Amino acid sequence: MKIGELAKITGLAPSRIRFYEASGLIHAVERKANGYRDYDADAVWVLEMITSAQAAGFTLEQIRHLMPVNANGWRHDELLNGLKRKVEEIEALQQQLARNKAQLLLVIDGVQSKPEGMACADNTQRVLNQLREDMAANKSDIER
Repeated sequence: MKIGELAKITGLAPSRIRFYEASGLIHAVERKANGYRDYDADAVWVLEMITSAQAAGFTLEQIRHLMPVNANGWRHDELLNGLKRKVEEIEALQQQLARNKAQLLLVIDGVQSKPEGMACADNTQRVLNQLREDMAANKSDIER
């Protein structure tokens, strides 16, 4: 099928399809006598896998490593390990985001609870001290 038809089926721009081809994610696209690319039916599921993997947070390099050469060439163990690693990465990011959120909430609380008559510079120092104490306490909890 021509690139326009593939683009219509997958919802991807032709330039994106050519980019994936140049990146080695779509293998051995044949050219017709007129120079047009001729994609086989496998290109549809390959592009769907690529876009799904990107949406899940995989880099193109990670996708390239996990993708099979063809529909029958899945490397089960590598795929499973790659998916599990991605889940671990996401969990680590979630933990970091939770820590970031907690720190921001602490800062918001410190700004909102500024004692009457306290100078902003003094309140800033008070909030920073609270942050340092909180970070030290969290570090101690993590090390245990």
